[in-house]
Amino acid sequence: MQAAAAIADVFRRERARVLATTIRACNGDFELAEEAVQDAFAAALARWPVEGTPDEPRGWLIATARHKAIDQIRRRVKLRELVAGEDLRPEAHEPERRAVADDRLRLMFTCCHPALARDAQVALTLRTLGGLTTDEIARAFLTAPATMAQRLVRAKTKIRDARIPYDVPEASELPERTGAVMAVVYLVFNEGYAASAGDSWTRRDLCSEAIRLGRLLVELVGEPEPRGLLALMLLHDARREARTDAAGDLVLLEDQDRARWDRAQIDEALALVPAAVRGGGPYALQAAIAALHASAPRAADTDWPQIAALYGELHRRAPSPVIALNRAVAIAMWQGPAAGLAEVEPLRDALADYHLLHAARADLLRRLDRRAEARAAYREALARVGSAPERRFLERRLAELD
Repeated sequence: MQAAAAIADVFRRERARVLATTIRACNGDFELAEEAVQDAFAAALARWPVEGTPDEPRGWLIATARHKAIDQIRRRVKLRELVAGEDLRPEAHEPERRAVADDRLRLMFTCCHPALARDAQVALTLRTLGGLTTDEIARAFLTAPATMAQRLVRAKTKIRDARIPYDVPEASELPERTGAVMAVVYLVFNEGYAASAGDSWTRRDLCSEAIRLGRLLVELVGEPEPRGLLALMLLHDARREARTDAAGDLVLLEDQDRARWDRAQIDEALALVPAAVRGGGPYALQAAIAALHASAPRAADTDWPQIAALYGELHRRAPSPVIALNRAVAIAMWQGPAAGLAEVEPLRDALADYHLLHAARADLLRRLDRRAEARAAYREALARVGSAPERRFLERRLAELD
């Protein structure tokens, strides 16, 4: 049982990288690579409990997946067409590494094919290489898991039927795909920063991997917006040690011990913000907001009017009910709960299944001493929340009202 749990942990941490390398070794055949990786992990479940976990689990899995892929290719009917002249050794594909050197990032650019709709690009890449489940992707898109599953199936069907070439893009093709890749990286980070389900509030492996990819994007793309994305992730991640207490329960931003924030990481991010903001992109504006939080010595020193203004500008450039909700919360912190509630109420239909809408509304009603309405709103939030730490926090708030 313990060995199975350890293998499951390896699967969670290494699946995306193993898959990215295997896809490259399979010359871009995604379905073949996915099947080979599943077979490799099945082999690990059978062999590791008996033989012991190898010193390099990822290398073992990559080698095994490659052998499984070769076996499957040999079993295909059109053997000569599939393998003629094709060398499955990783070093045989080194010319493809020139535009994007990192396996995982290169395959993200490959997945984000402009022939697919943007949402489909992002969702398919998150599922294939981002390490997120269909349920986690659905929550990121504020949609039902069944709807997201259908969307993923349609995307794969379009790839197959339209014969969309999943080739590694040339350097000249990277700009049109960068926006989708940044969206993938940020959604991976978000799932790590505030896990949508499970017992832990954060998943550091996802945050670390997203930041690593963000640094590579800054080196690869000479534009302001990747700098904004990296700064945003660094600023949020800098608060990780203060976001939960010893029991793993949530600590609100206003209650966090700011001495526990990672000042070196904040300083690195703040150096990126000015150049990023000049580009005026959505990630840069969000980074500017996070910078205002990070620069306030105390919660009481937070520049809420400026934060509300930045959210307003962000909503103007990239309209979204979630951004409007964040602006409403900033207005509540600036002008009071009644002003914030007036901004929240029109968003209830658009965000009916978003637990944070109900949680924010409950908090504003609580602060206005409208207890019966606050209780109802907390129950609405509890009916939709997936993460155990968030659930405990909401239950405590509701108990305080009772």
